[in-house]
Amino acid sequence: MPPRPADASATTPWPRLGRLAGSLQKLAGWRRWLAAFLLGAAGALALPPFYLVPLLIPMLAALVWWIDAAPRRRSAFAVGWWIGFGHFSAGFYWIANALLVDPLRFGWMIPPVVGGLAAGMALFIGLAALLTHAVPMRGPARVLILALAWVLCEWVRGWFLTGFPWNLLGYVWMFSDALIQPAAYVGVWGLSLLSVVALAMPAILGLPGPARRGWIVTIAALLLPGLAWLGGLARLAEASDATSELRLRIVQPAIEQTLKNDPTARVRNLELLADLTRRRGDGAPPPLVIWPEAAVPFLIERDPPLRRSLGALLPPGGHLITGAPRAEPAEGDLARIWNSLSALDGSGAILATFDKFHLVPLGEYVPLREVFPFLSKVTPGAIDFSAGPGPRTLRVSGLPPFGPLICYEVIFPHAIVDEADRPDWLVNLTNDGWFGASTGPYQHFASARMRAVEEGLPLVRAANSGISGVIDPYGRVIASLALGERGALDAKLPLPIPQTLFARFGGWNCLALGLLILGIALALDPRNWSGRSGSALGQ
Repeated sequence: MPPRPADASATTPWPRLGRLAGSLQKLAGWRRWLAAFLLGAAGALALPPFYLVPLLIPMLAALVWWIDAAPRRRSAFAVGWWIGFGHFSAGFYWIANALLVDPLRFGWMIPPVVGGLAAGMALFIGLAALLTHAVPMRGPARVLILALAWVLCEWVRGWFLTGFPWNLLGYVWMFSDALIQPAAYVGVWGLSLLSVVALAMPAILGLPGPARRGWIVTIAALLLPGLAWLGGLARLAEASDATSELRLRIVQPAIEQTLKNDPTARVRNLELLADLTRRRGDGAPPPLVIWPEAAVPFLIERDPPLRRSLGALLPPGGHLITGAPRAEPAEGDLARIWNSLSALDGSGAILATFDKFHLVPLGEYVPLREVFPFLSKVTPGAIDFSAGPGPRTLRVSGLPPFGPLICYEVIFPHAIVDEADRPDWLVNLTNDGWFGASTGPYQHFASARMRAVEEGLPLVRAANSGISGVIDPYGRVIASLALGERGALDAKLPLPIPQTLFARFGGWNCLALGLLILGIALALDPRNWSGRSGSALGQ
């Protein structure tokens, strides 16, 4: 690297921040790794439900400073990994609650599962740091390259080894209905790109370079969320609040997970769901009743009397959408089983079914079971669940066509709708009772809201213990039941809006935005406006 010049361009725009950057860059060994871990963990507080977004600034600034000072690419990768390890350890701690439902069997798995998942997801931030270091740009251009690399790695994280796109950085803006509206055009990935650009750009104020240029670029970047907010307000000002005539009731039984897994409590659990369905003294429930994932713990296709009992809860012409397992063959010993959704009418007839296609590793199946025979899935039963064929649109007479999603299928951007047969609304059944009163259910609910914005479709969510709710196609929560609240929620189904640009083009919109950011990075690269290579901003 050429020596820095001794003129004004070698001074930092903000000397105090420059001293802080220098102090962090001088840390070595375990001190650097510990600082990176703690900064990453603090950055996780920017995610739902805390939304302490300013905490991302020191996390991302430190990452930029360490990348800038890294002598080798592996050094940049290492510091990115440690920041990611802290970030995901704090962001995924709630997974341990699922393993504590039966601590004697699964408690020992907490360190390898939670720690291993955080370590694996941290590889993507390490890779983003490595890619940023590999591109020979400095100053604001380096921040823009980091933003592009970060989002590229988030996209890969969404499909690699079946994918786990939980806690993408764009979710930090979910506290504001207006701020999430750009997702209708560029999805959550576009919001992640905006987040890194805006919140990492202050780092250049602590690096050598022209003060005026550094301040101008930083202020411009920090204004981006404000511009997104204004654009979101404009979109919401024209938003429709129209609803269909379809009235629905969401039932949230708030059954403890230990009781859901207890074979002796299954009948009582069903009775509780039935009581909540009939809970009001104003006559029959609305025409549509929605129960959570696995609300019916029996094979209803094998149990006509049970189906008739469920149908008897409904008014004439009514429907019940519920989670229930499905198995083959229809009689005798089970060969295959699915985590499914079924739609029933008042006679108890099954009108449509949907099989979950994105299964949870160790939750619903054991990956490489032949290699790890000592492992078992957390959900009851010895047979692994089978995967369904993928997104579908279910058409049931008397209901608008809907796209079903079970549990964490709702976290996958642009992978939730049958594009050849688009539905009018989405229904998400889940059982977040596994995760207790933790951050997990809030993060899951935020993902559901984001999908509604991206697709321009209303989404109805029924959760065992919360958060249940009705979300309009702009991501606004029309009505909800809080985490841990037992009850039933009545609402009208919001109407969909015309297909959004993100729903139509998906990742291509993000690619176009990424190319724009790349063009700006090339324009800001010091070598393109400085006659002396290496003498410019942020070297």
